[in-house]
Amino acid sequence: MSSTPSSATPTPAFQRIKDYVQGEIEAGTWGEGDAIPPELRLAAQFGVSRMTVNRALNELEAEQVLVRRKGAGTFVAPQRYQATVVEIRSIAEEIRARGHRHRSALFRLERQRATRMLATQFGVAERSMLFHSVILHYENDAPIQVEDRWVNPALAPGYMEIDFGAVTPNEHLMRVAPLQRAEYQIEAQLPTAEVAEMLAIGEAEPALVLRRRTFSRDAVASLVVLWHPGKRYRFGGALG
Repeated sequence: MSSTPSSATPTPAFQRIKDYVQGEIEAGTWGEGDAIPPELRLAAQFGVSRMTVNRALNELEAEQVLVRRKGAGTFVAPQRYQATVVEIRSIAEEIRARGHRHRSALFRLERQRATRMLATQFGVAERSMLFHSVILHYENDAPIQVEDRWVNPALAPGYMEIDFGAVTPNEHLMRVAPLQRAEYQIEAQLPTAEVAEMLAIGEAEPALVLRRRTFSRDAVASLVVLWHPGKRYRFGGALG
């Protein structure tokens, strides 16, 4: 005698509450920093105990969706945008992959003579000509990255004529100076006054800083410092 297939296991109450909260955040009902309904109200809404609601909210806090402040309530956590470190990708590509909108603002585009430090980094003579750009990248109108980049004119001679509103420096360099290898380091650092203003953060708020030197055709193509708001950004990646 064949057994009757069992019905689908019902979704646990705590998971229904998690799904509800995440759905409201994704729909824009509650934005970053907004308070969500208190535990007692959610318990009444779902017909469950406060303990069940507490479990759901605690798990969302552990997943960095919510922030819980004793005596104040529960709030939507600041979003942490993630960038891939192992694979060098354009910031615009990273943002579009998250289903968000990218735009940028050009703050500086100039020719500069290499200082002794820059000459050493690029392996060129001191006072050799370099290209320099400073660009602020936005994700859904939130300032997310200050890109301070030096470029070797021998490998990217048309850099000064690029429309950086239509293409990022990374996208251009990948075309004209294909990546051979890269060196990078990441650290937390207090921003300069200019960077803090551009990222809309306080000067006492640590930023995540990625310093990267890229090589193409056995020469240094670019040296870039990428500043990110520490509370809204994280780096990640995978191997294999």
